[in-house]
Amino acid sequence: MRAVALGGGHGLHATLTALRRVTREVTAVVTVADDGGSSGRLRRELGLVPPGDLRQAFAAFAAEDGGRLWAEVFQHRFGGDGALAGHAVGNLLLAGLFEVLGDPVAALDEAARLIGISGRVLPMSPEPLEIEAEVTGLDSRDPGAVRRIRGQVAVASTPGQVRRISLHPPAGADRPPAGCPQAIDAVLGADVVFLGPGSWFTSVLPHLLVPDLHDALVRTSAAKVVVLNLIPQPGETAGFSPERHLDVLFEHAPALRVDAVIADRDSVPDPAGLHRAAGRLGARALLGAVADPIVAGRHDPDALAGCVRQAIGEHRG
Repeated sequence: MRAVALGGGHGLHATLTALRRVTREVTAVVTVADDGGSSGRLRRELGLVPPGDLRQAFAAFAAEDGGRLWAEVFQHRFGGDGALAGHAVGNLLLAGLFEVLGDPVAALDEAARLIGISGRVLPMSPEPLEIEAEVTGLDSRDPGAVRRIRGQVAVASTPGQVRRISLHPPAGADRPPAGCPQAIDAVLGADVVFLGPGSWFTSVLPHLLVPDLHDALVRTSAAKVVVLNLIPQPGETAGFSPERHLDVLFEHAPALRVDAVIADRDSVPDPAGLHRAAGRLGARALLGAVADPIVAGRHDPDALAGCVRQAIGEHRG
């Protein structure tokens, strides 16, 4: 079974970890809009696709393929207060490959060969992108006033309420964001495609705003599964119900139809409301105990894998 998971950061890491319990044929399609921390520094200084979310995907694959040392090394950050302070080893390795090979896809495939993983990591776009959000609640005199803020870090940490996002190519490019051809082919050739969990406005929804990738998600014959977050995120989705997450997804991609929505049953205060919201996307909601019983806010990979199998089985049936 060919599975494609779209997202970024820790949310994508959770999906990949669960999927490797179901199939070995997994492709990660990763957001490339990060502008903070080590990734942001490399992006600004070298003009490269930000490597941080790509690094997280490699770490997930390496850990599941028995390469735990590689996973630890990729995630290791240098300490101290020198030029390397805060940089992750994996970010520097990927940045070096990007510069030497001149092609992010070729560089990522070479990194996969180097560390011996069987999954594939692809960027959603071969160029760094920028997120812009429409936000309310930033003006105390007029809480309903809409303000526009730019940058993934600014959007993720805003004290206001994000209403809508848009995605922009590098400065000076008068065209829509470009999709990665290999990522588009992976979506069209998949048996199942996953969206989420993760930072809803900065890791999940951006994939729907790359026109070529959006069209592939609409056209693919693959089963489409949305995995919801366990808790709202401060800033991006503070106060959001599970069904509000789905409504926002529909607002950004009204042509998209989904087959299943996976949610943790203890994180859904209104199951009937979630079933209705899933139905508006054409989907069935699957509620299970998918939260890690020890680490708050984290999915349990074995439990999530069980729900994935159920969603795939029902689609095939």
